[in-house]
Amino acid sequence: MNDIVSANVNEGVTEAEYPLVEIWTDGACKGNPGKGGWGALLKFAHHEKTLFGGETHTTNNRMEMMAVIEALRALKKPCRVVLHTDSTYVQKGMTEWIVGWKARQWRKSDKKPVLNADLWQLLDAMVGEHEVQWRWVRGHDGDPGNERADELANQGVASLS
Repeated sequence: MNDIVSANVNEGVTEAEYPLVEIWTDGACKGNPGKGGWGALLKFAHHEKTLFGGETHTTNNRMEMMAVIEALRALKKPCRVVLHTDSTYVQKGMTEWIVGWKARQWRKSDKKPVLNADLWQLLDAMVGEHEVQWRWVRGHDGDPGNERADELANQGVASLS
C-alpha cells in the first residue's frame, strides 16, 4: 500500500512548466553507525539517471536522507516530483514531524534536539523548490525502482573500499 502526501508549493503551475520526475531513493549502512551508501533512480519521460555515493562513518537514516537530497540536487529546474522511499523516517519526517520541529526551533516534543537537523533543514529548503508527492513503498518487496535504488545504495557502500 502506498501512502501519498503532496506539498503543493507550485499550485496552479502547468505540466509544461514543471515536468514530472519520478524518483526512487534508498540508503544502506554496514554497521549503524558505519560505512554507508545512498542511491537514487530518477526517471523523466524516457530518460533515466542513476546516482550513488557513500560516507565512511554515518547512519542508515542519514544515508536515506542523503539519497533524497542528492536526487533533488540533480534536478536542474523546479519539477513535479513523485518521490518513492522505503524510509518511514524520511516520509513521516517530511510530511508529519517537520512542522512541529520548525515551530520548536528544531527540537522534538521532549525538548531534545532533532537528530540530523542539518540534513532536515537542507531537505526542507530543497523540497520548497518543487512540488513533491511523498510515496512510501515497502522495501525489498519487488518494486523495481526501489530494488534499483537499493542496489545503488549498496554500490555507494562498496565504493568506499
